[in-house]
Amino acid sequence: MTAELVVFYALAALVAISALCVVVPPFARNPLHAAMALLIALFGLSGIYVLLSAHLVAVLQVLVYAGAVMVLFTFVIMLLHLRKEELAGAHLSLWKALGLAAAVVFAGKVGAAAWSALSHAPMATVEMDGAAGFGGVRDVAVQLLTRSFLAFEMTSVLLLVAIVGAVMIVHRRRGDVP
Repeated sequence: MTAELVVFYALAALVAISALCVVVPPFARNPLHAAMALLIALFGLSGIYVLLSAHLVAVLQVLVYAGAVMVLFTFVIMLLHLRKEELAGAHLSLWKALGLAAAVVFAGKVGAAAWSALSHAPMATVEMDGAAGFGGVRDVAVQLLTRSFLAFEMTSVLLLVAIVGAVMIVHRRRGDVP
């Protein structure tokens, strides 16, 4: 096992555990703790991009997601100003039980598919020559401005709608908006 593989597995475990901390209690009960767990996951993903030699994507991951988007999330969390009563007590409802059952079934299907793929297929070697330029400035710019332009713009609109929605929720709670 090479050092690169050990670092990859360590980063993958860090990303998986911190991503689970975003949605699974006790971290998920406090939105700020969940946001910090998401920040750790984003930094772990950046490390995986570095292992893939996609240095530009790694830097953009830190600057855009771990920097700007996480600051935005933190502002929205602070703007909502949730009280202890609103955060406490995880009540088990029918929808939560159905969601948990669906998540278990989904995880089982993904595990079965991965097991089947790994046990029946020979291990292929990956040629790095075909990935020349992967994650470079030119390739990212071409992808972003041609194939992914609509998705990129829709993401910015979605973030704007989320901010406006959070502000409206806060103002309704305070009674500022009819």
